[in-house]
Amino acid sequence: MNSPFKTGSMGNREPFSAFICDESALDVLRPVVIEMGWQPEKCNKGGLRNAIQSLSIAASPAILMVDLSESGDPLNDINALAEVCEPGTVVIAVGQVNDVRLYRDLVASGIHDYLLKPLSAGQLRDALTQAQAVFSTPRNAEGEGEREHIATAVVGTRGGVGASTLATSLAWLFSTEHQASTALLDLDVHFGTGALALDLEPGRGLTDAIDNPSRIDGLFIERAMIRANDNLAIMSAEAPINAPMMTDGTAFLQLEEEFRQAFDMTVVDMPRNMLINFPHLLTDVNVVTLVTELTLASARDTIRILSWLKTNAPNCHPLIVCNKMQPGTAEISKADFEASIERKINFQISFDQKAAANAAKLGQTFIEANKSSKTVGPIREIAKMIAGVAEDDGASIEEAGQKGSMLGKFDLKSLLGSSSKKAKADAEPAE
Repeated sequence: MNSPFKTGSMGNREPFSAFICDESALDVLRPVVIEMGWQPEKCNKGGLRNAIQSLSIAASPAILMVDLSESGDPLNDINALAEVCEPGTVVIAVGQVNDVRLYRDLVASGIHDYLLKPLSAGQLRDALTQAQAVFSTPRNAEGEGEREHIATAVVGTRGGVGASTLATSLAWLFSTEHQASTALLDLDVHFGTGALALDLEPGRGLTDAIDNPSRIDGLFIERAMIRANDNLAIMSAEAPINAPMMTDGTAFLQLEEEFRQAFDMTVVDMPRNMLINFPHLLTDVNVVTLVTELTLASARDTIRILSWLKTNAPNCHPLIVCNKMQPGTAEISKADFEASIERKINFQISFDQKAAANAAKLGQTFIEANKSSKTVGPIREIAKMIAGVAEDDGASIEEAGQKGSMLGKFDLKSLLGSSSKKAKADAEPAE
């Protein structure tokens, strides 16, 4: 099977090992293994649980074949197998359940292929040849050359402005309408909603990466990421809230590197505190999509984050997105907001509570659930602008930002003061 992920390395490990439940299947497998130039003694009697027990005390081979026939919970057992397998192991599962859903779930969990019993020599030969090819196929297969990877980090100036909603919608758009292989990385380890918005279980991928950065490689990514559709995979977590995140950020950098090799696009849902703790995460990010709203607190923090980006991530192109726009209800006007941050708002998204509720009920991203709504038009334009960054080197984003400097330059202190005075005046009874 073709995989969009980085190929592994055979290194000095044993080339092959198998754990098969029945003798008839072993009788078919052994001659093929000899034909491949491997030792038939590596074809062991026993299924998946035997493989887990054996590999917990011994090095895993480059190619591992395991029999699921006696497994009551194949997906759970495959996850247990992943815990004892070394990074780079190509796993071929064998079973007797002819179920498309099981096949898809197994492949999504990182299995290279699933073979249905009864086994045939031709079937085994093809599967093992394809598995062996994983270690020799170059990353950029089919002569496609070095491709341009685009990464965007979506950051909210305040909690609740809708950064996560926008991040999942952008990832969905890149993967569907733009037909780009896309990775969504939700860095809110304890309270992230990326998987929830896609109606998926978050899995343990991100917590495993944080705990064991040395295990991160292409096959770890393939195994740990959860598939949302053919072009979109997410890595997230739902870590216990009594377990503080203990990391120096190495795992996040390695994940970003693997994503650059494996995907066309990366969308990082980045909480504000991650900017402070791990500024190096933005080193190779093309666009920082800064989600804000027309409030005094958001104006203040937009100014602070833009200043921070200028110093710490000068190669990023900031994109200002004002979300939840409601005419006549904002704390400050759009003109005053733009004047205070000294640049224009690039995109405005209207507030639509009904559309948000509809997405939650359907278990879909905001834009997928409301494709025909006028609210989602700006989100499509944001995706189009980000996807075009590789072609114009962010010029369109920079030009949009520079226009803001033509406005009157209010400083935030006077803006806060005038707003407070207005509020006080509004509260005083008229004479």
